[in-house]
Amino acid sequence: MSSSRPSRRAVLAASAAVAAVSVVSVSGTAAQAASVAPAYRWRTAVIGGTGFVTGVLFHPSVRGLAYARTDIGGAYRWDDRAARWTALTDHLGWDDWNLLGVEAIAVDPAHPDRVYLSLGTYAQSWAGNGAVLRSEDRGATWKRTDLSVKLGANEDGRGTGERLLVDPRDSDTLWLGTRHDGLLKSTDRGATWSPASTFQATPSASGQGVTLLVAAGRTVYAGWGDGDGKGTAGTANLYRTTDGTTWEAVPGQPVGATSARVPIRAAYDRHTHDLYVTYGNAAGPNGQSDGSVHKLRTTTGSWTDVTPVQPGGTTADGSADTFAYGGVAVDACRPGALVVSTNNRWADIDTVFRSTNGGRTWTSLKDSAVFDVSETPFVTFGEDKPKFGWWIQALALDPYDSRHLVYGTGATLYGTRDLKHWAPQIRGLEETSVRQLISPPVGEAHLLSGLGDIGVMYHERLTASPSRGMASNPVFGTATGLAQAAAKPSYVVRTGWGDKGNGAFSNDGGRSWAPFAAQPGIAKDAPGPIATNADGSVLLWTFVHWDGTKYPAQRSTDNGATWSEVTSVPKGATPVADPADPTRFYAYDTDSGTLYASTDSGLTFTARASGLPSGDSQFELVAAPGRVGDLWLSVKWNGLHRSTDGGATFAKVASCWASYTLGFGRAAQGAAYPAIYLVGSTDTITAVHRSDDEAKTWTRINDDAHQWGWTGETITGDPRIFGRVYVATNGRGIQYGEPV
Repeated sequence: MSSSRPSRRAVLAASAAVAAVSVVSVSGTAAQAASVAPAYRWRTAVIGGTGFVTGVLFHPSVRGLAYARTDIGGAYRWDDRAARWTALTDHLGWDDWNLLGVEAIAVDPAHPDRVYLSLGTYAQSWAGNGAVLRSEDRGATWKRTDLSVKLGANEDGRGTGERLLVDPRDSDTLWLGTRHDGLLKSTDRGATWSPASTFQATPSASGQGVTLLVAAGRTVYAGWGDGDGKGTAGTANLYRTTDGTTWEAVPGQPVGATSARVPIRAAYDRHTHDLYVTYGNAAGPNGQSDGSVHKLRTTTGSWTDVTPVQPGGTTADGSADTFAYGGVAVDACRPGALVVSTNNRWADIDTVFRSTNGGRTWTSLKDSAVFDVSETPFVTFGEDKPKFGWWIQALALDPYDSRHLVYGTGATLYGTRDLKHWAPQIRGLEETSVRQLISPPVGEAHLLSGLGDIGVMYHERLTASPSRGMASNPVFGTATGLAQAAAKPSYVVRTGWGDKGNGAFSNDGGRSWAPFAAQPGIAKDAPGPIATNADGSVLLWTFVHWDGTKYPAQRSTDNGATWSEVTSVPKGATPVADPADPTRFYAYDTDSGTLYASTDSGLTFTARASGLPSGDSQFELVAAPGRVGDLWLSVKWNGLHRSTDGGATFAKVASCWASYTLGFGRAAQGAAYPAIYLVGSTDTITAVHRSDDEAKTWTRINDDAHQWGWTGETITGDPRIFGRVYVATNGRGIQYGEPV
């Protein structure tokens, strides 16, 4: 069942979605609220999920309390009364962008208000070290400890079990598993950390390290993903400590016959004393083709293979049915009842299996599932109905309700209250990586967006997921270009990664689309940004492969029916149309620091100003609306430059020393120039700013509670509403603010 109108409750809940976590993260000290009330009210444009939810954790001691983690978009707390998620890490700022990836969550069963997060998106040499946040009020405020090691919440293995655990014997003791630095221990509730010296597994530079930590009674188990998993000496994949000091390999544990066996997740049934462990031949979420489910009777040490379906069979169409196992959760209300999920099962589609007899027999919940995705229609991805899921590694059972089950996919969280009827349980959780934003001057929608993984959206309302879902005809994965004709706003073009075409146009402002009748041969492998001139009569499309290879631009004067190469514009340079003169285009060559311009509708380009900052492909050129040749160039820490003569000369703007992205909105009352919105630095902090006087002065309009990590991709104001601004984030969706 689908509907273009969400419930009134959904609209009211979304409308009230003002971030409530007013904190500043301070290393080693209590977080403090901002001393000055913010001048802006910030909300999230509703899409619903859109990213990989890597973990969900119900609190074992508090009914209705749960937490979720994402690979790039922070952590959330579930409010059962409001039936929505509250973001907990929006206070992390520009310099802490690497901490928006959440590697693990831990709660304290004996102290319900305590929650811990281990943060760090990448473990690569160019990324910063990880950190641990600790809270005594369910994430309303935080204390922070910076680590000396790196974590990898957006790397392979990000959907494995929680790598952070409160010791079952002592609430002051915490364990933290790392990827490349072994097991760490804290005896002061996460304030300080040191290596667990008796944990004998040896990390490797390319391995997974600790994949899970789980308590079984008073024993702590740790999964290990670096050994070959075949039983070779020193390569065990599951360890335990019974005294909190000494660690040993678990005797009799499963080994891989021909391939490595990585423990993915584990869950303990306190009634039967069984520990269930899911395995894969890789950590996932990709690259898995084999796996199993085993249970350990902890009182006797005996192991049993309880795998629901062995991977490696053949589907009805003859495809190889390869997959691993991912999530596992036990029913706290019913001994011997549990659920497990498959993962990376593309031929026969992933499922969740349920058993009520300790894994002797299983039922696939996919076979009877009924979905209602009317609240977030995009999850069909252009198909008639949604698939049951993919990348199912986050799986959780409500300890107070045996029929309340949730699981994560690469795009959403599904929940059920009867094990049959499923719907997204995602309100308040927005993880989109945003690439392009347009706020049209007229029409139903105040916003069009180009997004990572889910293409282009037409936001007829900001408080509900777009009723049309993703733009179709064709459906894209990641959008690479989105442009509107300034003098003909009904005409919009888009480009992106897709299997059935990589470019499309709209004559109704983005409500509906049609594919280009033809496209250059390179478009499928390297779709890049696109521009349309002011009256929509000319298209310029540039091409950049994911590996960085650049190709010549292509031009069309017949709405994409035919294309011709433009050799005079630098390869890969992003085209920018003049908003007032349809004969003018511009392009900035980031390799040489030269501005190129065309005055013959993109047929030829000539070099104009040169000697400008170079060397970074993310430098941004923007044309001011309604003006000929008024160009603004953001060159990151090299500042902001402006040209008023079509790029012949540029002058550096003295009012800010760093500019990452810039956009325009409706002018202030009595002002002759549009409002300018900037993500950049005018003082010591990188923030969101507005100028009402042509960049002579700036006012910071976000606050310390609303920073969202990295926000340097794009920003735009609303041409119809003064003060409203839309900010793209890399994992927290589209944030929009308005003066209060």
